[in-house]
Amino acid sequence: MKRFSKLLDQAGYFHSGWSAADLLGPSAASRSQLLSFSDDRALSAMTWRIFCAGLKRSVVDSKWPAFEKAFFGFDPEKVTLMSDDHLDRLMQNTDLIRHFGKIKATRVNAFMVLETSGRHSSFSEFLAQWPVEDTVVGLWSYFKKNGAQLGGNSAAYSLRMMGRDSPVLTDDVVTALKVEGVVDKRPTSQRDLRLVQDAFNEWRLESGADLCQISRVLARSIG
Repeated sequence: MKRFSKLLDQAGYFHSGWSAADLLGPSAASRSQLLSFSDDRALSAMTWRIFCAGLKRSVVDSKWPAFEKAFFGFDPEKVTLMSDDHLDRLMQNTDLIRHFGKIKATRVNAFMVLETSGRHSSFSEFLAQWPVEDTVVGLWSYFKKNGAQLGGNSAAYSLRMMGRDSPVLTDDVVTALKVEGVVDKRPTSQRDLRLVQDAFNEWRLESGADLCQISRVLARSIG
């Protein structure tokens, strides 16, 4: 496994004219910025990401005002009170993307946000307290276990939208991890995710870069 400085040089070779700052991209949100992210915006971000899966973002964006209205501004408490009949009626709303599995997932995720927030001062406080060194294994698993439709990269993208530091295992990132000998296939098992987390932790200690920045450099290191 190469040192991060070598990966940065490699990314620079493939993207001549880019500065190190360009290759790294934006840093994760500061703690104060993360804590300003309210529970309703957290639920909105998760839901937006879930509905984007398999669709163009522009399609979801065009319908998002209707989603905000239909789900009461994504107030978690109000969404948890939506009955099965209420969710069924949403399937008749032509202003929405009518995918019942994803519509039902919104209520499940509202419960996760509400219950988690109840044990902390807010959902964003929970995210801020979770160790960065356990993002890939622990935090992603928390979303998958306690939420719905948050497997794959959905949890990672949702975290990114909230400003919480997280890598995203895009095809390019996975290819780079294979090249570096971290994994030999797309990581899905806890063992492989731990190997990925360990590699990111090592590069983070070496460079001081955020996980999201390391993720971008890995993607750019393969051309």
